[in-house]
Amino acid sequence: MSEDKKKDIDQISGVETTGHSWDGLKELNNPLPRWWVWVFLVTIVWSGWYFVAYPAWPTLSGHTEGTKGYTQFKELQESQDEIRDRQQAYLERFNNATYEEILDDRELYAFAMAGGASAFKDNCATCHGTGAAGGKGYPNLIDDDWLWGGKLTDIHQTLLHGIRADNYDTRISQMPSFGKDKLLNRAEVEAVTDYVLSLSGTEPKDTFEQGQEIFRKNCATCHGEDGKGMHEFGAPNLTDAIWLYGGKRADVFESIYVARAGMMPAWGPRLDEPTIRQLTVYLHQLGGGESELDADLEEQEAPLPDEGQYKDAPLESPEYENPEEFETPIEEEDAASPE
Repeated sequence: MSEDKKKDIDQISGVETTGHSWDGLKELNNPLPRWWVWVFLVTIVWSGWYFVAYPAWPTLSGHTEGTKGYTQFKELQESQDEIRDRQQAYLERFNNATYEEILDDRELYAFAMAGGASAFKDNCATCHGTGAAGGKGYPNLIDDDWLWGGKLTDIHQTLLHGIRADNYDTRISQMPSFGKDKLLNRAEVEAVTDYVLSLSGTEPKDTFEQGQEIFRKNCATCHGEDGKGMHEFGAPNLTDAIWLYGGKRADVFESIYVARAGMMPAWGPRLDEPTIRQLTVYLHQLGGGESELDADLEEQEAPLPDEGQYKDAPLESPEYENPEEFETPIEEEDAASPE
């Protein structure tokens, strides 16, 4: 029998079949495209070169090193060196510039904002959110409500030393647990809770006067007679309806009863000084930062906590109360306190 007769040739296409048949359908034995064969051969040659040039084969002691000495660690180091070289063009100027100069210099400002945004996402977004809007127990950094002040120097200090962190310069606010430590009974805590809520627009309750008196004796030292808070003590403004731990009555009651003791890490030991400064500029420019000049003028012109509350009433008026009289009972109570 001849060789041609042994081959099964498809009558329609004239192409030899593989001899396989499924339900009467035969598989044609078409050759691979020539270009595909050449590409395949090239990849075989390339794989042999790659095997020699790069780490490719596991061994008992690790892996083959390759003639090029490539590692991912070296690639990362080279990328970081390139980034540092690009930063170096601005870093020296940035380090020697004041915050005011940075804000006035377009290049330094852009450099600070880019670096600060990156540092924020890596270190701060976990608690404050990627948009810096915060959440319950985590401050909103895009409004103008700052517990410790929104000036650049204030933000820098807070970032550097943290809140209730393990260092001598950390920020610490001392709010007593009025209910837990039995400084006030439950009825008194209820009364002062209602009074505090009334400061931000809630309808005053029947216990308003009682709560006001309790607030004056126990809370005004830090929060001020007007309840607008003081940056020096990290005491929040109670009149703006911005609540760190929630503004519902139960939330405010709990804050007064057991107090809160939020903390923030000190970033000084974790981030270098240029990164801290970039982060400071970034946070300040999110929307709620205070001007150094405006803040200084506000401190100079700001009235005393009780100024304006009583001076409009004539001295002979029964509504008039001398603010100096407020200090006497407070001092007596403080003197009687074991603390």
